[in-house]
Amino acid sequence: MKEKVILAYSGGLDTTAIIPWLKENFDYEVICVCIDCGQGEELDGLEDRALKSGASKLYIEDVVDEFCDEYIIPCVQAHAVYENKYLLGTSMARPVIAKRLVEIARKENATAICHGATGKGNDQIRFELGIKALAPDLKIIAAWRSDLWTMQSREDEIAYCQAHGIDLPFSANSSYSRDRNLWHISHEGLELEDPLEEPNFDHLLVLGTTPQKAPDQGEYVTMTFEKGIPTSVNGKEMKVSDIIRTLNELGGKHGIGIVDIVENRVVGMKSRGVYETPGGTILYEAHQQLEELILDRDTYAVKMDMANKLAQIVYEGKWFTPLREAVVAFIESTQKYVTGEVKFQLYKGNIIKAGTSSPYSLYNESIASFTTGDLYDHHDAEGFINLFGLSCKVRAMKLQEAEKKA
Repeated sequence: MKEKVILAYSGGLDTTAIIPWLKENFDYEVICVCIDCGQGEELDGLEDRALKSGASKLYIEDVVDEFCDEYIIPCVQAHAVYENKYLLGTSMARPVIAKRLVEIARKENATAICHGATGKGNDQIRFELGIKALAPDLKIIAAWRSDLWTMQSREDEIAYCQAHGIDLPFSANSSYSRDRNLWHISHEGLELEDPLEEPNFDHLLVLGTTPQKAPDQGEYVTMTFEKGIPTSVNGKEMKVSDIIRTLNELGGKHGIGIVDIVENRVVGMKSRGVYETPGGTILYEAHQQLEELILDRDTYAVKMDMANKLAQIVYEGKWFTPLREAVVAFIESTQKYVTGEVKFQLYKGNIIKAGTSSPYSLYNESIASFTTGDLYDHHDAEGFINLFGLSCKVRAMKLQEAEKKA
């Protein structure tokens, strides 16, 4: 019997061309696995395409709820953002994909896993670190890094498929390179390769519209959270995946969550992309709006550091590591009392606060008010300031003495 290889299959031209390439160069039985993280209509016709291209079978694995509950939510609770802009849409999905690829490889007794990520990107790192952490015995084949891979363009790939009797509905015309899941869609290529060029948003956007073309009337939204997990939108209780779908629709309508960023890839180069994350942007903001009421100052400060650390961990593909587990454990401990209701208005790309409440709010009006309350005596501040500023005063006195002696 032939050895089996699991191919991470998207249905696009790259991974479709890899099917006959694997059979020709390795004599493998190719089993395609498409991991559904919420790609929508991109999954239409995949089975027919994979089988026609030479795969023995295709798995389509729905991991949407697992993706939302176990990968997205920890990042939302942490407020993990890479380089202050990127909400980790592609990064968060890669570990759940790697995990399911390994599970299917075990089920099929495969000896290898193949992916179609390029040698310049982050995804090769994320896929391979995930596979190595979960199945160090499995061979990993990175087609684009192989000396046996000679195709350098879409035209080459189309010609290769045709030479192997595979006639597919792909065009050689260049288009944006996109990655989509329930959380976001990313865009790279074409005019985005030149930082001097403005994005062609009319041609580019998929999930929504620009703030300029959003409705002139704002829209109020109310959300509830329980221990840092969203539970309802506008009074309707939903699971997390449906909350994200609802927020995507609302955010897309009002031009929320469009980011144009030049980011630093793990491999050392800078790359420019446009990300649409309408629902995710709302969810991050709503969660943070609630946390402001609940977390004490010291915890909030450390949590900000942990948020940056988690963003780096996820971006670099180190999900299945003790460090990620430890950071998430800290984050989860901070969410015990993050429960309450958040109200805001969506208006032309903006998320405008409209009221927040929680039974665990640390905000005390009698203390915060300009009028004197029972819990705060203005005179107490004098001694505090004297001690808090003592080192500043001592330093200034020493400098004065030194100047007099000079």
